[in-house]
Amino acid sequence: MFLDYRGGMPNIALELGKQAASFGVKSAYGEPQDVDGVSITPVAFTYSGFGGGSGDGAEGGGGGGVSVPVGVYVRREEGLRFEPNIVTLLVVAVPFVWVAGRAITRIIRALKK
Repeated sequence: MFLDYRGGMPNIALELGKQAASFGVKSAYGEPQDVDGVSITPVAFTYSGFGGGSGDGAEGGGGGGVSVPVGVYVRREEGLRFEPNIVTLLVVAVPFVWVAGRAITRIIRALKK
């Protein structure tokens, strides 16, 4: 990715906007791959953000992103099915279950009063 810094911050913002337009579905779903007669399409949760600023002659900008593999779509003769990434599910599920358990505990205590 090449950003054109000539002309200051407005050009950087335009370049970032052009790059961000290609995110979305293309970044969440990978290109289908054929492996031993089976077609697999990787799926990921993606998030990106950008920022910029200018003031008193100091200009700056930045950006970043995250991609977490969620699983793959597998197409076989029997049909299409989604196979989740077990490690990702555990990483997401453990904190969710902990928070849900704490919330339920507090709700039960409040109802008892």
